[in-house]
Amino acid sequence: MQYAPIVAATEVPELLVIGGLILAGYIAHSLGRFIHVPRVTILLLLGILAGPFGLNVIPKDVAEWFPEITDIALAMVGFLLGESFAGREIKRTGPTVLAVSLGETLGAAIVVFVAAYLMLGNMVIALLLAGIAPASDPAASLDVVRENRADGPLTKTVLGVVAIDDAWGVILFSFLLVFAETLSGQSSGAAGIGHGLWDVFGAILLGILFGFPMAWLTGRIKKGEPSVLEASGIVFICAGVAKYLDVSYLLTCIVLGATVANRAKHHTRPFRDIEGASEPFLVMFFLLAGYECDLASLQTLGLLGIAYVIARSVGLIAGGGLAARWVNAPEVVQKRVGWCLLPQAGVALGLALMVSERLPDTRSVILPLAISTTVVFEIIGPLVTRWHLKQAGEYQST
Repeated sequence: MQYAPIVAATEVPELLVIGGLILAGYIAHSLGRFIHVPRVTILLLLGILAGPFGLNVIPKDVAEWFPEITDIALAMVGFLLGESFAGREIKRTGPTVLAVSLGETLGAAIVVFVAAYLMLGNMVIALLLAGIAPASDPAASLDVVRENRADGPLTKTVLGVVAIDDAWGVILFSFLLVFAETLSGQSSGAAGIGHGLWDVFGAILLGILFGFPMAWLTGRIKKGEPSVLEASGIVFICAGVAKYLDVSYLLTCIVLGATVANRAKHHTRPFRDIEGASEPFLVMFFLLAGYECDLASLQTLGLLGIAYVIARSVGLIAGGGLAARWVNAPEVVQKRVGWCLLPQAGVALGLALMVSERLPDTRSVILPLAISTTVVFEIIGPLVTRWHLKQAGEYQST
């Protein structure tokens, strides 16, 4: 049921709304500390409350900024995640991160494929759902870690995994999509696989090309510390070029951050200014993500949606845990890493939209299921991540 707005949304000044959204982030952070709930979850719920299915107090023209806010926030998140690939961290966590990212990607895809095929007996839809399942939400994971100042082997592994698992997911999705198109008689052959490979490897190349000059340039104006202007400017230009070339701008910015972390030896704070500047954008991103949540889609969840939620969770937990055990990762990583990878958001919806365009006959099943299960994972996932970080002793209350 959609309620009439308390205030005529179009009459509210935009600056008032922006200020309210940013202050909501402060309220969410303070409330989260009191009731022990991640800020991400509270912001999403506040966004839902302020949206069309709640009080409807966010003007439509402000809500239309969501794609741009998403691009800005995820570009910054990608750059910050790149720090996980600094040389000192790779030596400690590299094999574990690589193994866990592959394990949870394949685990989620295999278990979801089996569950969907057993329920529907439809090979095409089962393949497509398997391709979407590994997608994660690095923004939510990073925010939970930063909010609680978490640190330790589990935290480092989680940040490393969410930084690269979407790359594996995109490659796997590209192959499964082409296979599904072949089965349905709409194959684009090697073109689909080629686009997937370009999406990943083009992004890696672009991130390196921008990373070397950025590593040299940042921190030159004021010795030892880059300014927020030079750092954010290069990040946004790099992300913009990636979108123009039709490669993954999130992966591009991750590689950019990794290159800077490994090459910029002349200063000690290559990421701190971006971290501070990203806060308002992340707050608006999560609030507007909540605003965009279509609660009506939850009505379509049904048995298939419930099976997808369970199967994806089992695949991530089992796949990540088994892979961590295989490389003899610390016990805390083996037991808990899969549980910390549940959040799922924009990438999954993007893949679902691509499926809807390439295989329109599957739209009525794939898109509603992706939307509804994303709502579930985005609200519950950060809660589970926070609990396991706390149980691992890596979480610091503030």
